[in-house]
Amino acid sequence: MAKQAKQREFTGKHMAMVMVGGFGIVMAVNFYMASLATGGFHGIVVDNSYVASQKFNTWLDEARKDDALGWSAALSRDEAGHVIVATEAVPENAQITADLRRPIGTKEFASLTFAQMADGTYRSDSPVNPGRWTVRLAIDAAGHRWDQESELR
Repeated sequence: MAKQAKQREFTGKHMAMVMVGGFGIVMAVNFYMASLATGGFHGIVVDNSYVASQKFNTWLDEARKDDALGWSAALSRDEAGHVIVATEAVPENAQITADLRRPIGTKEFASLTFAQMADGTYRSDSPVNPGRWTVRLAIDAAGHRWDQESELR
């Protein structure tokens, strides 16, 4: 004759463990998703989203024209806090400007102009405060305008 296993009783302690475990999983997922949201794309604030949506295809066409130029730029910061722009395939004596904004938190803005250095890089005329910035870089050269938005840390 087979011995039957004794069925254990489901007590209040078991229910408490189920509740704590379930809410713990929900909270862990929420904290993880919140960390992804604050570390990723922060969006762009526009006055009228409908009007902005009507301009979207134009913005895509402009981006394709920028890509066709073959220009690229990489941002860094020197020890004095000036922004350094290293360019590739950009014609000599290009005019570079940048508008900076804080991506989140403090509403801080800055506008920069750049001077070409002896090594071919461009250095901002003034330093910027440390921290995270979203940079809208514009290069005017040889009758073309190239725009890029990137992050500076």
